[in-house]
Amino acid sequence: MKMFARQFNNSILHKLLVSRHFPMPQRLLSASVAEGNVVVVQEPNGGAPLKFPSVWLRDNCQCNCCFHKNTKSRQANWIRGNVESRIRNISGGHEEDVVAIDWFDDHKSVFKLDWLRDRDFAPTNRERYIEEVYKPSYQLWSKPDFPKVWRTFEFKDVMEKDGSFLQWLESLAVQGFSIIKNAPHDVTVARQLSDRIGFIKRTTYGEEFEVKSKENATNYAYLMSPLPLHTDLPYYEHQAGINLLHCYVQSLSHGGSNLLVDGFYVAERLRKEFPNFFEILLKTPVDWYDLGKDSGISFHNIWRSPMISLDVDGRYHRINENSMKRDSHFTIALEDVVPWYEAYDKFIELAYAETVEFKITPGEVFAFNNKRMLHGRTAYEDSPTNKRHLIGAYVDWDIIYSKIRILRSHKKKTKWN
Repeated sequence: MKMFARQFNNSILHKLLVSRHFPMPQRLLSASVAEGNVVVVQEPNGGAPLKFPSVWLRDNCQCNCCFHKNTKSRQANWIRGNVESRIRNISGGHEEDVVAIDWFDDHKSVFKLDWLRDRDFAPTNRERYIEEVYKPSYQLWSKPDFPKVWRTFEFKDVMEKDGSFLQWLESLAVQGFSIIKNAPHDVTVARQLSDRIGFIKRTTYGEEFEVKSKENATNYAYLMSPLPLHTDLPYYEHQAGINLLHCYVQSLSHGGSNLLVDGFYVAERLRKEFPNFFEILLKTPVDWYDLGKDSGISFHNIWRSPMISLDVDGRYHRINENSMKRDSHFTIALEDVVPWYEAYDKFIELAYAETVEFKITPGEVFAFNNKRMLHGRTAYEDSPTNKRHLIGAYVDWDIIYSKIRILRSHKKKTKWN
């Protein structure tokens, strides 16, 4: 009987201790310094610890002396000797969710847990930042995939609804192209869309440009001839990011259809199926040029760059291809010329095998990533009463990515759909 009472009392006591009236002690946020001057932060709820080099913490101190809140700028100059960044004392407290550091140079820093968590050096967190904040990952697509990635948007929605506007910009970043429908019959449509994003990129052809047949044409696009697959402005170091082509008048002839292929997909096919050719197009610089005169402005633009360019993360960044603007100057070693042509020939073969064809109609805007998509046009014939007329504009990707980040942040804060 005494044993039963003792077991009963122990059971009741245990339940009382874990009940809401007698909560168990909570774990506190802890911080310590490990070998190599690495600060290790353990969150109260457990999980993998957050790790930060002490030199990085010292460089990114958020106090008013080191960081200017209004301009979001570091304002403390780098001091020689900061590389060691020795810590005298470090502590973490659950109440404030902060890590406090007392440095040997008598400086003090306080870091909030949320701020640290967002900047954790773990591989998964770095990948999250690149994907969600830096740049969305591309969705590569082949010719059979085209119907699945084709997206359309209403002009009115893009101009007036932030949700539709963000989805349109994301389609350009991810799929690489989209169509806007029901734009007004107005010569300012391309400018309106550019202004909605930020501002137009001006080139030697002006701000807005007209694609239509012209006498004494100064650009191959101003002919009625077939337009081979190409990217615009490969002769610019700072190449235009997206191309906005507003169909003002479409040709009633059989031709005038748009050609489109995902250049990044073609490059990836080349990498997998013909790796030697891929390496040649990745490493061999090509001379791209534009020499002429337009609207009273003379120009001679040159940029040397391989056909395939990768960014610092090894992702596809830019495809340069424009046979009309590939210079006869080829400033590479004699023995490298024929191998380049062999690789180039294979790339073009794959590109045309993956090309899709469609024809936009008046009131539609064909928008695409000019650094990724190869585009072209079939031949057409104007008539006295029907002259094909597109009005275009360029916008830089720096401006577009900035707008995507702002819209995503606003969406997260306000929770709109």
